[in-house]
Amino acid sequence: MKTVRVRGHFGEYLQGRLGPVGPLGLITVPCPKTGLQAELQSGDHRVAHSLAGFLQALGLAAKGEIGLSLLSPPGAGTGISTARLIAAARLHGWQGPAGRLMAACVAEEGASDPLAFVHPERLLWASREGRILQPMPVLPAHDIVGGYFGAPCSTDPADVDFPDVSDIVADWQGTRDLQGFAELASESARRCLRMRGPADDPTEELARNLGAAGLLIAHTGSARGLIFPKGEVPPDAASALEAAGLAGVMQFGSDDG
Repeated sequence: MKTVRVRGHFGEYLQGRLGPVGPLGLITVPCPKTGLQAELQSGDHRVAHSLAGFLQALGLAAKGEIGLSLLSPPGAGTGISTARLIAAARLHGWQGPAGRLMAACVAEEGASDPLAFVHPERLLWASREGRILQPMPVLPAHDIVGGYFGAPCSTDPADVDFPDVSDIVADWQGTRDLQGFAELASESARRCLRMRGPADDPTEELARNLGAAGLLIAHTGSARGLIFPKGEVPPDAASALEAAGLAGVMQFGSDDG
């Protein structure tokens, strides 16, 4: 029985339109505690056949049933949908370039997170087009503590009603210190929350009360996180998030494998 593990993400450092009529771009937040584990069980093609077109586009043939063990909830902004497709391809022998795999994911579902790349946080990704818009700077090491707030919200590929973040992207390219990146991520989150809600989101207040460098969110989904310098997460951070109504509270580092 063949098994693969696909790492998910935890929302985005930024996401929005690149100009009033530009593409939807994002920088994802890789997370070793989200995603899924998948296994291929030979002899039963029921699930594999549901992905037959996707596999065929990659030159692969369905071989068996795919069983999934989710490490994060669907609709939370952790990349479960994309991870499922990547897992299916790898279970069926895919060893080709990440770009082609991601393009097939977009062709299948209309949107994707750049999870097939080794360092997706270093890419400005066109999530509805399945292509790299440009490389982005390496982020300083930091810690994130977060959880899930509110109801799940699955991505609608036709939904491009997001704020313009072209100025944030331009500033991101010239930033090198964690405080600068965290402030830009916070601004992207604020714009999205103002435009798309929910109005009662507690993340910014939590960031302020806990002395975080900044905040991040799943711009579609329920993931919410606070950004701290490496090793400086307050001991009461998890309990504060839980008290504010966040579920599934976790901590991870940007440099965790």
